[in-house]
Amino acid sequence: MEYSGVPVEISAPPSKSLSHRALTAAALAQGTSVIRGLSGSEDVTRTREALAAAGAVFSQKAPDLWEVRGLSGPLRGGGNRVLSLDMGESGTSCRLLSAVSAAGRGRFLIRGEGRMDKRPMRALTSVLETLGTRFEFYGEAGHTPFLLIAAGLDGPAGAECAVDCSESGQYLSGLLLAAPLSRSGLRLRPSSRYAASLPYVGLTLEVMSAFGAAFSIEAGIGGKTAAPEPADLARAVAGSPNGARDILFAVPAGAYRATDYSVEGDWSGASYFLAAGAVGPRAVRVSGLNPRSLQGDAVFLRLLESMGARVETEGGGVTVFPSQLRGIRADMGDCPDLAPTLAALATYASGPTVITNAAHLKLKESDRIAAPAEELPKVGCVVTVTDDGLIITPPEGGPRRPDDRVVFSARDDHRMAMSLALLGLPGRGGEGFAVRLDNPGCVAKSFPNFWQCWEKLGAAPCL
Repeated sequence: MEYSGVPVEISAPPSKSLSHRALTAAALAQGTSVIRGLSGSEDVTRTREALAAAGAVFSQKAPDLWEVRGLSGPLRGGGNRVLSLDMGESGTSCRLLSAVSAAGRGRFLIRGEGRMDKRPMRALTSVLETLGTRFEFYGEAGHTPFLLIAAGLDGPAGAECAVDCSESGQYLSGLLLAAPLSRSGLRLRPSSRYAASLPYVGLTLEVMSAFGAAFSIEAGIGGKTAAPEPADLARAVAGSPNGARDILFAVPAGAYRATDYSVEGDWSGASYFLAAGAVGPRAVRVSGLNPRSLQGDAVFLRLLESMGARVETEGGGVTVFPSQLRGIRADMGDCPDLAPTLAALATYASGPTVITNAAHLKLKESDRIAAPAEELPKVGCVVTVTDDGLIITPPEGGPRRPDDRVVFSARDDHRMAMSLALLGLPGRGGEGFAVRLDNPGCVAKSFPNFWQCWEKLGAAPCL
């Protein structure tokens, strides 16, 4: 398919994942850091407000530019009174900051909203208990809300902590961020061969390195080999017969130091616009993306290309052109946030798309296995739920226009809302339609100005 029009220009939103981690490291550092390009999403705001409540000082100098005066050490919990930290619906905030709070002293009430209380935390809290943290659960054990009673992290010298990362790599990321503040350092090893979203652990190490925290990665392949670069993590795991279990993360006791940090563009947020370039009437160029990023969702370019999309990368931008797509088989273990995007994109392909290694999607802001299975048939797809994912068989000619009375449910899930917007694009010569969403405002969780950017595509508005 040839295309000669002028692409729609979109700026990638700041990376939410890197924003969480940079704010946390800056809050723990000695001195004043500058963070440029910080995400203004609701989730990142939860992290910033929790860190501020625990003693860090934040000064906004521009819409996405902040100065952070760090604590020169651990977070300050409540003494006689409990310090309450409201994580909202941000799983990242909750998991990272629970671990970091445990490295401090005092009492922290960790609570959430909505589905947060249903999302698992037990794999993290059990490790923290072995390191001296006490918990009082107000509901189901291993879930928010809970009282975290911190006395610093103190494991047996030289001992390894086994971390079950099969549900989420955020447990490991939280412990890594907390490790420099422990009394004698931490040695952390995934206890399962599979670690969910492992590339995002690489992002954690990247931020730790930028803020001066030392660490090493040891891979048990023919002996232990030091691999100090975060980018080596994925390669080390890929070459390990036992997967993630062969990787040992060693973090000595130390400190973070203030720095000037720039947050790169977010591949998760960009995915909806890159997908729109492939199936909509106009090419889309997204600027501000790092093609060499450690973000797991940077793999979306390869997914698009494997589906037959024409993709061009140049000058800090990625352009995707209207293309004839074909169904693919995709392992989403390292990039679960892309699954809703790929599911919606699959409605425009010829032939079925098979999403695998995605059982942990049931534990996200919504059940992201059940949600596409219930919503995509509204445009004519046949969706089969498997043990670890979905099979999406699209209708002939792309998604069908539903009856005007049909309302798509985002289930208060930002990624479901943004992916469902793709269904209304006039792809493959058809007519677009206005997607009726039950809660379009939930996109503020990660991408507050999503709908303003979406309007630039000339698509019918979501109602």
